[in-house]
Amino acid sequence: MKAVGFETYGSPEVLKMIEVETPQAGPGEVRVRVKSAGVQPADCAVRRGWTLPGMTVSLPHVTGNEFAGVVDQVGEGVADWAAGDEVLGFRMQQAYAEYVVAPADQIVAKPPVMSWEVAGSLSASGQTAHTAIETLRIGPGDTLFINGAAGGVGTMAVQLARLRGATVIGAASPGNHDYLRSLGAIPVAYGEGLEERLRALAPGGIEAALDAAGEDGLRVSARLVPELDRVVTIVAFEAAQSLGASGLRSRRSAQRLAELARLYAEGKLLAHIRSSYPLSRAADAHREVETGHGRGKVVLIVDG
Repeated sequence: MKAVGFETYGSPEVLKMIEVETPQAGPGEVRVRVKSAGVQPADCAVRRGWTLPGMTVSLPHVTGNEFAGVVDQVGEGVADWAAGDEVLGFRMQQAYAEYVVAPADQIVAKPPVMSWEVAGSLSASGQTAHTAIETLRIGPGDTLFINGAAGGVGTMAVQLARLRGATVIGAASPGNHDYLRSLGAIPVAYGEGLEERLRALAPGGIEAALDAAGEDGLRVSARLVPELDRVVTIVAFEAAQSLGASGLRSRRSAQRLAELARLYAEGKLLAHIRSSYPLSRAADAHREVETGHGRGKVVLIVDG
């Protein structure tokens, strides 16, 4: 099958179309003919040589950790899925390909109203945001600050927090402020004076903070939030440790993903796709993601 992989670590230019053996579904697994695959900052980091705990990379390596498509092969012992089912799901790497094999408990049904672009890019950012909102114990009356609120994770976190009755203040580039307002957040500019601007916007205080953009916003959050166990980051892990805050990694599950799909189908959750690229242009997709401060998600179209 065709896939996108890299034989050496480096810049986006190392991503190439390659031929690899088509995977087969084993016991408890399904094979999905991929329609779309989301592009995450984590994919870019893997391409540069970073690995998650417990993850091994052998070269050439096919990256990508979220996908959507049509089940075309079901392994032994799988009763809940059949060929032809439209699904979205997640796995550790291998998603930038025509076919992907995943455990049967890592896929969920794609709602008919959901486009393939959204389906392929909902899992990673959506589940990270859902994990963060749960970890921060966001509830009615809370004021939540999100640093990097217009990105993939931020977009979802704003909406999930609002659904729980929280007030959300989101830091973003000026060009994304109207976008944040449309999601129900109060926008604030990055940069010098952020702490003062936040104090003015939230005179009653800020109960929790999610950093999805970097150390500067995290340090401001640590000064403003009284309980440091309600300050988390998904990017600045070393700084979090020194500040007494926490680094957060997504706790992915089919149950969590199904909840996000349900909210989307009910019109309670919006997903913004800022760019779609064919699989052959995965390098361009990585370049765009690495510019930072983007709005929503970037997705690869594998089988349109």
